Amino acid sequence: MNLESANAVSIATAVRDRQITAIEVTQAALQRIATRNQQLNCFTNILADTALQEAARIDREIATGKNPGLLAGVPFAVKNLFDIARITTLAGAKINTENPPATQDATAVAKLKQAGAILLGTLNMDEYAYGFVTENSHYGATHNPHDLNRVAGGSSGGSAAAVAGGLVPLTLGSDTNGSIRVPGALCGVFGFKPTYGRLSRAGVALFSSSLDHIGPFARSVEDIATAFDVLQGEDKRDPVCTQKPPEYCVPQITKGIGDIRIAIADDYFTQKAEPQALEAVKKVANVLSVNNHATIPEAHRARAAAFVITACEGANLHLEQLRHRPQDFDPATRDRFLAGALIPNSWYIQAQRFRRWYRDKVREVLQNVDVILAPTTPIPAPLIGQQTMILDGEEILVRPHLGLFTQPLSFIGLPVLSVPVQSSHGLPLGVQLIAAPYNEALILRVAQVLEDIDMVKSALVRVSLSTPVKLAKG
Repeated sequence: MNLESANAVSIATAVRDRQITAIEVTQAALQRIATRNQQLNCFTNILADTALQEAARIDREIATGKNPGLLAGVPFAVKNLFDIARITTLAGAKINTENPPATQDATAVAKLKQAGAILLGTLNMDEYAYGFVTENSHYGATHNPHDLNRVAGGSSGGSAAAVAGGLVPLTLGSDTNGSIRVPGALCGVFGFKPTYGRLSRAGVALFSSSLDHIGPFARSVEDIATAFDVLQGEDKRDPVCTQKPPEYCVPQITKGIGDIRIAIADDYFTQKAEPQALEAVKKVANVLSVNNHATIPEAHRARAAAFVITACEGANLHLEQLRHRPQDFDPATRDRFLAGALIPNSWYIQAQRFRRWYRDKVREVLQNVDVILAPTTPIPAPLIGQQTMILDGEEILVRPHLGLFTQPLSFIGLPVLSVPVQSSHGLPLGVQLIAAPYNEALILRVAQVLEDIDMVKSALVRVSLSTPVKLAKG
């Protein structure tokens, strides 16, 4: 089998059926990383020895007739804010290198390992997950595999680029305001943010506790669904993940969409976007024969409130370090945290009050529609170092505005999958499939239909080693 283009489920099936060994799969992935990571700059730590040891263990289990799990022998990697036993958790920060190693794996890492997946390393990100570009002043910029001069998106840029570049078929990231969906869209892969609290964040360095989610990146809907199924479950280590959700997703998403009510987000979600971003939504709507529209009210205020809450909660986590060693932060992160520390308490309280009102209003919308379509980002991937972009004739900053269409949705914890759509200009874009809390199965059914008719497809990018690109430093 072609290990570079094979999805996670097909690799696991081949390993369990003894068509290939887990060691062979792992060695091939490590070789791809050795060949391509220098240009992509996805990995901050490569765990080759422990990965090969784990692969050998899985092969021994299979040889004795045991089933190592749904993801047997599948290479995976995680954003470097997930704890890995005996490894220091960086969270993209220079300051964190002084911390002691983690004593145990994050729950999500442990669950993937228990399903037979093999951890190959940790992945680059914006410092403390505060950004949409993965231009890290400490660990360099992650490059978009579709064009090495462009950003991979953030803050889970290393996670998205590692999948798009064919290094591994499955990664984990985190999403506060769009940090899974934005890089997924810009790199042309599936990026999934389930309902807030549905997947455990135990052992994850949080950015904004009331907004943070975790989720997977992959090149197929089947892989997203399988990873989601593996990652679910009550976890008392995470206080927001202690309730069993009303319905569990199953890996095989076989039903069509005849009974699913789908609409296109209008108003806010049609403004301040380049034409190709809106065209991507139209393409998906056309193949699904969707003509209905849905208005998510006050989305612009939801985004503003999300900014306030994010800045306040993020700054509060790092106040001590901001006071005593501001020079050790990434300048882009430091300045935003300092601004957050100066926000009046009354603003934060008002933002949380608005959040409750907004949640109720969106709940009313979702009583009449099951899945809403919206663009993921307003533009394709900008150039590394690009500071501004022009939308609707207005010059605005790139970094905060790449999450223009993602922030109002994570603000109230909705499940969202960004599906990859090729733009007319050759660079990938994403379309968000949005549903009510705990309705992930509906999202995955729609995505499976789109994938089956070849409407959305994660493009595997083979990085040219002759491409003259210099690694940037944020």
